[in-house]
Amino acid sequence: MPGGAAKREAEDLAAWSDDVRAQFPIVAGNAGLAYLDSAATAQKPQAVLDAVQEYLTTSNANAGRGTYPWANRTTNLIEEVRERVKVFLDDPDPDTSAVHFVSGTTEGLRLVALDWLARELRDGDEIIVPFADHEANLSPWLEAVESLARQGTRVTVKEMPCQPSSGDYDTDRLTGLVSPRTRFVALTHVHHVYGGDMNVHRIRRAVGPDPVICLDAAQSVGHLPVSMKALDVDFAVFSGHKALALPGTGAVWSRGVRGAPFTPRGWSGTPNTVGIVSLGAALDWLDRVGTERIERWTVELAARLTDGLRTPAPYEVVGCQQSLAVDSPVQQRHGIVTFRHRDIDAADLGFILFSHGFMVRADGLCQGRGGENRSSVRVSLHAYNSRHEIDRLLEVLAGLT
Repeated sequence: MPGGAAKREAEDLAAWSDDVRAQFPIVAGNAGLAYLDSAATAQKPQAVLDAVQEYLTTSNANAGRGTYPWANRTTNLIEEVRERVKVFLDDPDPDTSAVHFVSGTTEGLRLVALDWLARELRDGDEIIVPFADHEANLSPWLEAVESLARQGTRVTVKEMPCQPSSGDYDTDRLTGLVSPRTRFVALTHVHHVYGGDMNVHRIRRAVGPDPVICLDAAQSVGHLPVSMKALDVDFAVFSGHKALALPGTGAVWSRGVRGAPFTPRGWSGTPNTVGIVSLGAALDWLDRVGTERIERWTVELAARLTDGLRTPAPYEVVGCQQSLAVDSPVQQRHGIVTFRHRDIDAADLGFILFSHGFMVRADGLCQGRGGENRSSVRVSLHAYNSRHEIDRLLEVLAGLT
């Protein structure tokens, strides 16, 4: 792209971000603070807050349990959001797929593990799961296998191979792990520590057409375009609160092509009606704003930060070392940058940064047993963050060298 065109595009993107930032009351109203923890939970735009207020003050009722207008409207709203999720995920066959609302990614993955996978596996089967990703995408699968073992059903667990330098999945080694007894593979779309797209579009080719694939999409839905049609997975699970909706809601999307249909066991109680309404409003807002632009902006900001951290010697950026420069030829980080200081403990560095107005995550980051075993500082970004915040953060970090 010619220099002039690239500059204009960069200016247009920055102006777009300014407009987006103004739509988040908690961000616009706290000019002295920089919220850099969106991978933990994202802030909410005014459109979502308005939708919640409108619902609670006009038609709040239980769903599927009444015949009066408020109850009917609530029931219809939930069904509309269910279909809305399918459209947002680019569902390849919405007539046969299903969406179940849950409290978030952790509950959703556990339901898939205990209410679906444990019923599908047979003695001698094998599963491949990530030991270096979020603990929520490891412990449910191990729990299901342990439960089966107590019943006398033996299932072999294989560790998803990763490239040690970057954390990316190693598809060459993965191919060698697949056998005729491989029934299930668990994946992460965007890594919650490294920030990289884990190239899950390559996994179906590596494992073949038969194994069921479950995708942890907690750090991708609401942050970049996500297409079930392109990824060819069987389950996708995400949290609403990371996608600009209220806490306590999320969804399990299931395709229902490989294996039995997914149906959570037990009696279905009252759904989180207001959370589901907020999720529908969040998806509408994300479509209007454009997840493609959100992705471009957060990738740019993350590259700006990693590029700045290459110079001060005390800092170690976790993950691929070839993707630190702004002009790196390899893929950049999707709004997540994790780093350590050589001499300052991560928790202490987190307190220091907050004293300068920066809110970051500083701990073990819920890593699985095969991941990073040291605490670190994580900066995670969204559309409402700015270049000025990154530059100011780099100034503060440079002063701690």
